[in-house]
Amino acid sequence: MSSTPPPPPPPPPSAPGGGGYGGVQPTLPNPLISYWKKVVLENYANFEGRARRAEFWWFFLATFIIGIVFNILIRISGIFALLDLIYVVAVFIPNIAVGIRRLHDTNKSGWYLLLWLIPIVGWIILIVFLATEGKRETNQWGPSPKFSA
Repeated sequence: MSSTPPPPPPPPPSAPGGGGYGGVQPTLPNPLISYWKKVVLENYANFEGRARRAEFWWFFLATFIIGIVFNILIRISGIFALLDLIYVVAVFIPNIAVGIRRLHDTNKSGWYLLLWLIPIVGWIILIVFLATEGKRETNQWGPSPKFSA
């Protein structure tokens, strides 16, 4: 008798033209860090194209958590205020870029990001736009980053 286990089953076939099931792109292994790196390091000042909801909201969450950590550290020692300022300046452009790309995914101009300047009502409208699922079809800003074209 042989004590060797049977070989593992083959991976499921992916949809033609785009990884994952049904043409939907698979999620990243650690989305919080992966999307932060994707926005800051790979797409630092990229205002063209489209960004998935996951990319925008995971980056937003990572930045929010980093902000909370800096606020705690600033309460411990004021020297961290300088590091916080450096971080805020460093991610200012990526914040705007990912917001514009997210609006492009919903088939809206990046100028809608200026709704943030209108207190309360503008914020609510902008959050709804940013939380809306992107359009499946190709629009003037390119193909959908989530669904295969």
